[in-house]
Amino acid sequence: MAGIAVFGANGAIGRCIVTEALARGHTVTAAVRDPDRYQGLSPAVVRGDVLRTEDVTRVAAGQDVLVSAVGGGDGPGHVRLIAPAARSLVEGLRALGGAAPRLIAVGGAGSLETAPGVRVWDTPGLAEPVLQIMHAHGDALAYYRAVPDVRWTVLSPAATIAPGGRTGTYRTDADRLVVDAEGRSFITVPDFAVAVVDEIEQPRHLGERFTCAR
Repeated sequence: MAGIAVFGANGAIGRCIVTEALARGHTVTAAVRDPDRYQGLSPAVVRGDVLRTEDVTRVAAGQDVLVSAVGGGDGPGHVRLIAPAARSLVEGLRALGGAAPRLIAVGGAGSLETAPGVRVWDTPGLAEPVLQIMHAHGDALAYYRAVPDVRWTVLSPAATIAPGGRTGTYRTDADRLVVDAEGRSFITVPDFAVAVVDEIEQPRHLGERFTCAR
């Protein structure tokens, strides 16, 4: 069983990742800015700001895996948080040297390809706040891809990720949007959490981004 720390554990995706990991017997620490407001299941809760490298180092020390499920809310919030968080996470882990845990970061779907050379964010008519969210995740991914000395993985969800049931099944790809026979790209939050914890238990995408959908 793994020791897992989760930044963003109070968000919808983070809570599901914590729940899924606990159900499989892992030891999970929830890292949140305000422990008094934590609403998840983890019995271990610590104060941690993902934008503070010293917090990242402290939270990650002694863990096997560090998960970042942070989100910035609206478009400007993502611009202020996502790429800066990627840099903070990497610098915080670098401080631990060879003892640093693996990093799994929740990414976005905007940079996934829908056709050769065409990405989700090229879809006509997308609102500016949506584009800001997509490009914030794209900037973070570009940063991770230039990092050779930290064991990282980025998992991008389907084009639509929403509340729903847990089936435990999903399909994956590297940089192409996963769609069904009708061209829909969808996954529930619980099934996305399954994919995250599967990657924790059986790492197959070190130094890579991958995506999943039903």
